[in-house]
Amino acid sequence: MTDDWRERRGGPPIQRRPLPPPGRSEPSQVIRRGPGYRPPAARPPQPAQPTYRPPSPAQQRPAPPKPPKPAKPPKPAKPRRKRHWGRWIAVVVVALLLGFVGLGVWVDRSLHRAPVLADYPGRPAAGHGTTWLLVGSDSRSDLSPEQQTDLATGGDTGNGRTDTIMLIHVPALTSDVRPTLVSIPRDSQVTVPGNGENKINAAFSLGGPQLLVQTVEEVTGIRVDHYAEIGFAGFAEVVDAVGGVTMCPAEPINDPLAGIDLAAGCQKLNGRNALGYVRTRATPRADLDRMINQREFLSALLHRAASPAVWLNPFRWLSLKDSVTNAVTVDSGVHVWDLARLASALHGSPVTTTVPIAGSTVNDLGDVIEWNSAAAARLFSAMSADQPVPADVLQSQPGR
Repeated sequence: MTDDWRERRGGPPIQRRPLPPPGRSEPSQVIRRGPGYRPPAARPPQPAQPTYRPPSPAQQRPAPPKPPKPAKPPKPAKPRRKRHWGRWIAVVVVALLLGFVGLGVWVDRSLHRAPVLADYPGRPAAGHGTTWLLVGSDSRSDLSPEQQTDLATGGDTGNGRTDTIMLIHVPALTSDVRPTLVSIPRDSQVTVPGNGENKINAAFSLGGPQLLVQTVEEVTGIRVDHYAEIGFAGFAEVVDAVGGVTMCPAEPINDPLAGIDLAAGCQKLNGRNALGYVRTRATPRADLDRMINQREFLSALLHRAASPAVWLNPFRWLSLKDSVTNAVTVDSGVHVWDLARLASALHGSPVTTTVPIAGSTVNDLGDVIEWNSAAAARLFSAMSADQPVPADVLQSQPGR
């Protein structure tokens, strides 16, 4: 198909490039390179760039909303941890009980025991409840000269006698009778088995605690179930171990022989002054006042020993344990729970009195005290039967 044909068909005229003049040739399109030419290293093929394409109308439609996620069920509330207060309380109670049991066993093994109680022909039968014989010895044999001077006990007087004699009845557990504490004057004239008439405190120096127990049993008709004895030094140590005991003498007491000079009114007594207080006779009624002072002091000492000031202080109760076990001698059948029951009985409000007295006299034995035999028999009969002491017997004792 020629160009003229196109023009005849009405097409646009074709622009023709003019031909070169005659004798002139077109330049060559061949590129010549020098001999040292090296072609550049071939470039790695580049990844094709994505071509942007506008989204189609179908693609521009909004996506349908996603269905809502199902609501998660609420998490169950964590149960509150139970505080096992009962369990902890039980643990503490058990620990305390074990501690008290261990302490009791320790004290029980530390007690100083002696074979004091013995059977003999005609010994009184066992009564109801429990009867103790509590003795305070005036022996200085275990005191050094320095202790004798410090405690104002005087020098050694040979075989010791009993400075204090108390008969204590603890009623049976099922009884509603109050405990009874009876003071026996040390100058009481009685029959000492195998030694005739003598002062009751002489039985201790003649035959030791065994003869004293037999003497008390025969003159009272009461069987002694337990025995406890304490000396001068031991008494002072026990008082100091509890931190002193408060007493309230109604009148001043000045007694050089007992080594005390006390003002009237309430005051705390240390071991030395307390020993002088329970020994002094420098009062209007001498021995009778002394027995009342001894009973009052024993009650105050037990209240002090059972107070929180002592038991909440480990140094106090450890010192008390050491002083009691070193200073107190008991019969071979006594255990720590027997002492605890005795202390509990006296810690309350026991009936306190003195053996009914008919009067005093002077004879070959010196100054002696004679009992009211009829009233004394009624007193001891009530104690042995675990019955209340007759009121008229109590009222017959001035100051009791």
